[in-house]
Amino acid sequence: MTDNEGQVAGLLLAAGGGRRLGGRPKALLEHRGRPLVEHAVDALRAAGCARVHVVLGARAEDVRARAALDGCVLDGCVLVDNPEWEQGMGSSLRAGLGSLAGTGARAALVSLVDQPGIGAEAMARVRAGYRDETSLVSAAYAGVRGHPVLLGAAHWAGVAATATGDRGARAYLREHEAEIALVECGDVARPYDIDTEADLRHLE
Repeated sequence: MTDNEGQVAGLLLAAGGGRRLGGRPKALLEHRGRPLVEHAVDALRAAGCARVHVVLGARAEDVRARAALDGCVLDGCVLVDNPEWEQGMGSSLRAGLGSLAGTGARAALVSLVDQPGIGAEAMARVRAGYRDETSLVSAAYAGVRGHPVLLGAAHWAGVAATATGDRGARAYLREHEAEIALVECGDVARPYDIDTEADLRHLE
């Protein structure tokens, strides 16, 4: 089955306030001359996601201002505000999945804005694992599950019900481990997070 009808939507979680980065929102951290949010959207689109929803939180108004600029890659994205972003990634995942209801999307390829080492190639591999709305697919690094993760629509309600704090879909995926198709991506991506001042060395 192809993605011609937009069955797999990109879902970028970009709401974090960078608490351990002195309060610098992760979406707006510069990497190769552009904010991380723009790099991540580019990667999702290059991986084949025609529809991309971006969940915003910290300094959402600044991201929206960039999106309004001519030629910005955020143009055409659905920007989703998460007023509860300070409660953690789980609230952003709930907001993002909720925003996809009624769009015709049958799966969400979930990516994190603070993982610039994971690009289009890894995302495309995971997206290619989509079969139908029951699909659960995850990138793996040396056999260890990581991001991005593809969540078929049949799982969205269950994920939303268990997504609390900073755990995201972790609890749900642990319960459904046997159903997850792992796709090795360690040869094309590096799954580091930009969480602390020391991690900023990864940004150029």
